[in-house]
Amino acid sequence: MQIQKGEFVFLVGTTGAGKSTLLKLLSREVNPSKGAVVIDGKEVNRQLALFIPKLRRKMGIVPQDYALLPKKTVEENIAYASRAAGKTRRQTRRRTPFILMGVHLLHKAKSFPEELSGGERQRVAIGRSLVNDPPLILADEPTGNLDPEHSMEIMQLLLDLNERGSTVIVATHDMLVVEQVPARVIRIEAGKVVSDSGPLERSVEAPAETEVIPLISVVEGNEDAEVEPGEEPDLVVEESGVEDA
Repeated sequence: MQIQKGEFVFLVGTTGAGKSTLLKLLSREVNPSKGAVVIDGKEVNRQLALFIPKLRRKMGIVPQDYALLPKKTVEENIAYASRAAGKTRRQTRRRTPFILMGVHLLHKAKSFPEELSGGERQRVAIGRSLVNDPPLILADEPTGNLDPEHSMEIMQLLLDLNERGSTVIVATHDMLVVEQVPARVIRIEAGKVVSDSGPLERSVEAPAETEVIPLISVVEGNEDAEVEPGEEPDLVVEESGVEDA
C-alpha cells in the first residue's frame, strides 16, 4: 500500500481493527512489533526519543477527544499549542488569528470550551494541530462524537486543508461520512489491509517526465521488500500486523 503526497485517505474498520494504532505508528506513539516505520529516509522506531518531537512537528495530530484545556479560551488553546511547538510569543500572536479564521472560529476566540458545540470543539482541536503548517494531518475519529451536520462541517474543513496541499489520513468508522466524501478508502481488519479503493484520479495529470513519489508505503509480511530505484518513499511503514489497544 502506498499513499501519495496530497492524498485524502480514510482508514475504515470496526473498533479494534487497527486504525488508530496505524496512526500511532506514524507518529511514533507506539513501535511496530515487526517491520519498520521510515520517514524521510530514517527509521523512526530506531530514532532516539529526543528526535520524536521534531518528527511530530511535521504532523498535525487531531485526537478523538478534542484534548482542549477547559480553563483556557479558544484563542488561548491555540496559543498554548503554538508555544508548546516552539513558536515565539510574537509568532504566536501573529499566527493565532489566521488559524482561527481558517477553522471559522474567529468569532469564538474569547469563548471557553464548555461554551462551544461539539463541532466547534473539534474545529479548535484541528486548529491546534495546524500551528506548524503540517504537511501531514492524522485525524483519529474526528466525527466520532458529532451529529451528521457537524460531521460534514469537519470533513469539509479537512478537505479544504487537503486542497491546500496537506496529506490527510482519517481513521473512522462513520461510513455515512465516508460515502459522502470523494476520497480513497482503505479497510483494515484484525490489523491487516483487506481492501483499498486506490488513489483517486487526479484532475490534472502530471507531465510524463514528472515522477510521483509516495509519501507512505506499507509492506505487509515482508521485511526484506525493496523499493524500486527512483521510487524511494518519504515515509515507509513495513508491518505484519496492527492492532488497536
